[in-house]
Amino acid sequence: METACWCVVPAAGSGRRFGGDIPKQYVEIGGKPLLAWTLERLAAHPRIAGIVVVLAAGDSHWPGFQSCRGKPVLTAIGGSERADSVLAGLHALPAGIGARDFILVHDAARPFVRHADIDLLFERGMPAGGALLAAPLSDTLKRADVHGRSEATESREARWRALTPQMFRRVDLIDALVSARDAGIVVTDEAMAMERAGFRPLLVEGSEDNIKITTAADRVFAEYLFERESERTSREHAKSKTGN
Repeated sequence: METACWCVVPAAGSGRRFGGDIPKQYVEIGGKPLLAWTLERLAAHPRIAGIVVVLAAGDSHWPGFQSCRGKPVLTAIGGSERADSVLAGLHALPAGIGARDFILVHDAARPFVRHADIDLLFERGMPAGGALLAAPLSDTLKRADVHGRSEATESREARWRALTPQMFRRVDLIDALVSARDAGIVVTDEAMAMERAGFRPLLVEGSEDNIKITTAADRVFAEYLFERESERTSREHAKSKTGN
C-alpha cells in the first residue's frame, strides 16, 4: 500500500511584490482565488491525505474551507517569516502523524504543480530521505554590480531553481527549522534549513510550468496557463464522449 502524506501550505504572506489590496493568494484567477486552485490541485492527488493551511493572524479573506475534494483541511496561524509559518503547520498536524512520517510543504502561489511530478517526488524522495522538486537552469546567468550593470557571467552548471513541494520527515524538518531560527538565520525554503542541518536533499526535476505567482506579470501568464488547461480538458472530454 502506498504511503499517503499530509501537506503544509504556508499562506500567511502579504504578497508585497504582487501589489494590490489583498494578499496574492486570494487574488482571483480563472474565477477562483489562487489559493483555492492550489488546494484543489493538491487534494486531487491520491497520496495527499490532508492539508494544513497556515494563515496570517486576523486573516479576513480565508473562506473557511474545512475540506477539499473529500480531504480534510486544517488551519494554523503563522508568523512573520516563512519558516515560522511552516513550523506552525508542522505542529498543527493531526495527532496520528508520527515524527518520522514524511510531510510535504507547498507554496500557496503554485497552482500548476503536476501530479506526475508529485509522483516522482514520492518515488525518488522517500528512499533518499527527503527531496524537493527543482528545475535545472537553462538561461545564462549574469552577476550585477551596485549600479545594475553586468560585471560577470556565472556558470549555470549544477545550478537549479528550487520549486515545491518539498518533502522531509516531520521531526527532521522541525529540528532543522528550529535550529536555523535559534541561530538567527532566515531560511527561504525548507531545503535550506535541511542543508544547514547536514542533510543533502535529492533534487527531483519538475515541470517548468510549476510557476510561483509573485508579480502582476506572473498573473497574466497564469491566466494563459489556466486557459490552456481548460481548453485541453474540454478537448479530452469531447474526445471521450465520441469514443475517438
